[in-house]
Amino acid sequence: MRWPRSLQSRLALSLGVLLTLLWVAAAWGTSVALRHEMDEVFDSALQETAQRLLPLAVLDILGREADDTPQRLAAIRDHDEFFTYIVRDAQGRMLLQSHAAEAGDFPPYDQTGFSQTATHRLYTETALQGSVEITVAEPLSHRQQVARNIQIGLALPLLVVIPAALLAIILAVRASLQPLRQFRETLGMRDARDLSPLPTKGLPWEIAPVAATLNDVFERLKAAFDAERSFAANAAHELRTPLAAAIAQAQRLRSETREPGTLQRATDIEATLKRLTRVAERLMQLARAEGGQLCLDHMSDLRPVARIIVDDIGRTAAPDRIKLTLPEQPVMSDIDPDAFGILCRNLIENALRHGSEGGTVAVGLQPNGTLIVANDGPLVPAHTLARLTARFERATSGTEGSGLGLAIVAAIADRLGSTLTLKSPRTGQASGFEARLKLPIKAQG
Repeated sequence: MRWPRSLQSRLALSLGVLLTLLWVAAAWGTSVALRHEMDEVFDSALQETAQRLLPLAVLDILGREADDTPQRLAAIRDHDEFFTYIVRDAQGRMLLQSHAAEAGDFPPYDQTGFSQTATHRLYTETALQGSVEITVAEPLSHRQQVARNIQIGLALPLLVVIPAALLAIILAVRASLQPLRQFRETLGMRDARDLSPLPTKGLPWEIAPVAATLNDVFERLKAAFDAERSFAANAAHELRTPLAAAIAQAQRLRSETREPGTLQRATDIEATLKRLTRVAERLMQLARAEGGQLCLDHMSDLRPVARIIVDDIGRTAAPDRIKLTLPEQPVMSDIDPDAFGILCRNLIENALRHGSEGGTVAVGLQPNGTLIVANDGPLVPAHTLARLTARFERATSGTEGSGLGLAIVAAIADRLGSTLTLKSPRTGQASGFEARLKLPIKAQG
């Protein structure tokens, strides 16, 4: 038998089975005790009947005329005769018998007292120095019938009491575990972003330490996330300034030198510093995606953020290559606009970088919150798609980029409880690449 996974079901089942066994054992013990007492009562009645009838039978036998014919007492009216008897002399001849007595039910006289056959319980008593004996018999079926009636009388209430007791156990266990069930439901409704303390009021003392420990863990996680968020912001600020200064020095060196070798080295240094700037920026974005707060306590429209990102990239990197499609109605979401901007920027820059040269990148935000970024280009094999969200992973080794763009998007999607879907070819085409992400939105009523 496999135990149920629910603690409530386990308690109800174990208590119910235990109570049922106790009731059955109590009923069986009661029936055994009552059967013993019943046997004593019937044996006493059997003995008393014989001792009461024997003097009357002796008077009847002594007062009758000499006649060896046994007499059978006639019944005054029809009735169930549970006790039958016969009176015999010392030679075993029958002198008197009750109207329902059958000679075959009475074995030959053996001794005074109780005896038993396969069908009857008997008691024998003698008088006149053993010259007259009386044997009273009771069918064993009578006692068995009475025992069955007693057992039925004990069992019938159990058919009502046990279901009622089981129902009471279920209700009692359910009521007793109500705080635990509420605690479980509270935990089940929380997502990975919710680090607020758990309510501890009304919890049993067995569960209170668990809630206290979880609250302590949440507090430490929140402190760690705040520290990471602070580090990301400070590090990004501190890194931008020296990197920008180094790039400016490299550009100045290029403008001041006419020596071809030095000019090439200055150009390489500038390119390396710019690549380092991009990597640092992506690392800061990844740190925020994994440790920062991605959702706010209020809703905002995602469309303006998408326009700003597309316009900014279009001015600096890809004029007239990005086609933005937005719905007419607002797309309201509690996602941090900065986090949404990071999503859009990484997906669009990834599409521009890895798409066909001069090809159009389609960016669409649907009313249901689905963000779609697609480009034209060669097919991406399925085994490559499966590892594109890994850190520092590129589709091809010769492609520029940090290999962190899709990893950042996947990390944010995971924190939002969504999934980044990559497919190649793009929907409705024979080639290209498409990234699709469903964002949490508030339906417009």
